[in-house]
Amino acid sequence: MSAQPTCLYCQQAHPVDATECRQCGMPLPAEAAMASERRLRRFTWFCVGLTLFCIVMFFWLPRNIA
Repeated sequence: MSAQPTCLYCQQAHPVDATECRQCGMPLPAEAAMASERRLRRFTWFCVGLTLFCIVMFFWLPRNIA
């Protein structure tokens, strides 16, 4: 299921195959259907990178041995 493209100017939702806004006539963004998937993929890679960074820092940083 792909998301419906939304006009960036008037926020009107359109069918997936539409290329122009029916309300204001502006061209619809070409990658609107992939935007949410791309955002989720970026977030996933950010979480993986942050986890790896924390693991490396856990072993690399010196310990306070009293």
